[in-house]
Amino acid sequence: MPENSSAANCSEAGGLAARPSWSGSAGAGPSGTPRAPWVAPTLSTVVVVTTAVDVVGNLLVILSVLRNRKLRNAGNLFVVSLALADLVVALYPYPLILVAIVHDGWALGEAHCKASAFVMGLSVIGSVFNITAIAINRYWCICHSATYHRVCSHWHAPLYISLVWLLTLVALVPNFFVGSLEYDPRIYSCTFIQTASTQYTAAVVAIHFLLPIAVVSFCYLRIWVLVLRVRRKAKAESKLRLRPGDLRSFLTMFAVFVVFAICWAPLNCIGLAVAINPEAMALQVPEGLFVTSYFLAYFNSCLNAIVYGLLNRNFRREYRRILSGLWNTGCCFHDASKCSLAEELRSPTPPDLGAPMPVQEGAL
Repeated sequence: MPENSSAANCSEAGGLAARPSWSGSAGAGPSGTPRAPWVAPTLSTVVVVTTAVDVVGNLLVILSVLRNRKLRNAGNLFVVSLALADLVVALYPYPLILVAIVHDGWALGEAHCKASAFVMGLSVIGSVFNITAIAINRYWCICHSATYHRVCSHWHAPLYISLVWLLTLVALVPNFFVGSLEYDPRIYSCTFIQTASTQYTAAVVAIHFLLPIAVVSFCYLRIWVLVLRVRRKAKAESKLRLRPGDLRSFLTMFAVFVVFAICWAPLNCIGLAVAINPEAMALQVPEGLFVTSYFLAYFNSCLNAIVYGLLNRNFRREYRRILSGLWNTGCCFHDASKCSLAEELRSPTPPDLGAPMPVQEGAL
């Protein structure tokens, strides 16, 4: 990411190898100016809220698809893959960012720094490629419904998802040769450093953001044209069938794409500006704008599950069922005495073999 003068000098002076602790001066930003007292608490709150909503929301998405037969289809396998891409950052990089905020610097060593930056990149690029695959899947399902089940069946979808993650891993390999995975004290994160190589940064923005945005925009634009054509009955074709479920799924995934583009556009615009004119733009980007754009991008990982719940009735219904089941289970454990008493009342009481038997009249 764009470094200011002192951070850039640190990188040029030997990078991580020359900075074993990767810690900034206490309470000061990379430029040496003291940080505002609200910065660390605000960023900590953002990380904690994002992590909590990310874990709960994406687990609900995965469980909903696994439990609900209506949601278990080839298209929603890509949704599960996207949920896993969002979930992985909440389990490793985000807690490490919180530790760095508490310590006002990176204190976990080079291995964790490289690993967390790699996992962060895996999640980001995996999300981009999964969103692109979802758009292509929706485009084929709605615009080429006659051949959809032959092209994207339950057997083909896992192969496509494997290809998405293979391309994601391949896209991350150049980072180890460029040396672009380092600690940035402005965002308390080990991440992709835009000033490590301006040519590589330009390629990253073009291939990992602009190209997927173009593909997704084309797919959804074609779907919108078809939807409007069918609704206006401008072309009465029996082959063009829009089921309510397909339309609802399209609108949901279109909203996911729009949210993703809004959250990641500021950071990628900064990266593109730095790649075009690194000497001028790296110093002119305000630190507050850079930090805000970065944490806005982080926040995107917890929004998809919310979008599904708001726009898709099947997901919303399954969320309620899962949460209701967990609530009932928690209440039962919390009030175990009442549960056991109710169980005893429901079951017949066995006879006490040790008690004396009553003697009936006339018995010998």
